[in-house]
Amino acid sequence: MDDVKLDILAIAAHPDDIELSCAGTLIKHKLQGKKTGILDLTRGELGSRGNSEIRQQEAMKSAEILNLDVRVGLDLGDGFFEENEESLKEVITHIRRFQPEIVLCNAISDRHPDHGRASQLVSRACFLSGLKKVVTVFKDEVQDNWRPKSVYHYIQDRAINPDFIVDVTEVYETKIKSISAFSSQFFDPESSEPETPISSLDFWNYIEARARSHGRLINVKYGEGFTVERPIGISDLTALD
Repeated sequence: MDDVKLDILAIAAHPDDIELSCAGTLIKHKLQGKKTGILDLTRGELGSRGNSEIRQQEAMKSAEILNLDVRVGLDLGDGFFEENEESLKEVITHIRRFQPEIVLCNAISDRHPDHGRASQLVSRACFLSGLKKVVTVFKDEVQDNWRPKSVYHYIQDRAINPDFIVDVTEVYETKIKSISAFSSQFFDPESSEPETPISSLDFWNYIEARARSHGRLINVKYGEGFTVERPIGISDLTALD
């Protein structure tokens, strides 16, 4: 399944970005029979708690919980990756490798500067991936060009008004399990690691409050919000919730 064609590829600056922001959406679509995957751009090596090896183990544990078809971790450099030709082609290689119909990527602006930068990097890579004259090679073969049909940005720490919201009520507990897989990063009363903005019990309360807030907007218990880069086209108004 290493090179499976995906319906949805979620791309993140750090391991656990996806779990916190749009894991429920991936779970829900997997239950609908869609192929799903995650591409982590960095190893999260600058995190104040744990280390990159632990984060990798946690990422793979989460991948099992999410029942992903694939999870790939790159090493573009936590905190220091840039939107340049090298990083763009690295991302393009994997977009062409998995040929997703939809790409989910970081918030357009957020507390962590890596998030907004990853957002721009991935959006640009999705466009360039569709150009035949941008050459990338994978497993010694020149890749065919591929452009996802849609790019959506999940919402992270900062409050951003969503353009649409996915009802994740039925899969919310599984989403929480996937976040909990990253035990080095979040609340643990026995931990001697330094406190961070995401390691307190209050942060767990915030995660639920945000999901409830998004859910309330569409009259469900829990939701995950996204922003779009272009208007969404529809053919049937009655199909909208």
